[in-house]
Amino acid sequence: MQELKIDIYSFSYKKKGIPKDPSVHGGGFVFDCRVLPNPGREEQYKKLSGLDQAVRDYLSGIEEVHTFLDSVRSLASLSIDNYIERGFDHLMFSFGCTGGQHRSVYCAEALLDFVKKSYSVDVEIHHNEKETWVKQQTK
Repeated sequence: MQELKIDIYSFSYKKKGIPKDPSVHGGGFVFDCRVLPNPGREEQYKKLSGLDQAVRDYLSGIEEVHTFLDSVRSLASLSIDNYIERGFDHLMFSFGCTGGQHRSVYCAEALLDFVKKSYSVDVEIHHNEKETWVKQQTK
């Protein structure tokens, strides 16, 4: 039996759109992070991403984000357990937001951390818009 491989994506609805499933199965889960407050609208976070601690601190301080991620983790656990039990070899989770830089990145990373801590599976993360992120200017 082949080990389950999980791919986690962050993406922009406005740029490249929903990622295609690289497996032969097609599909996967797509979570719309646009329901969450957008740090990209705040001047101090515009040039940062969901990988930066300041953005992570901002989003982790919002109750809606915790509620959203609790629901994602619950659904992910149900699916991962089921896929392992049934011997499936691939599962995909995608997180989208407007620019693919803040909210979707943060949520994708949160799921990655959860999966790594909870399961012994092959898991990879892909930030589809990373090359387009506005970079923090260094002085």
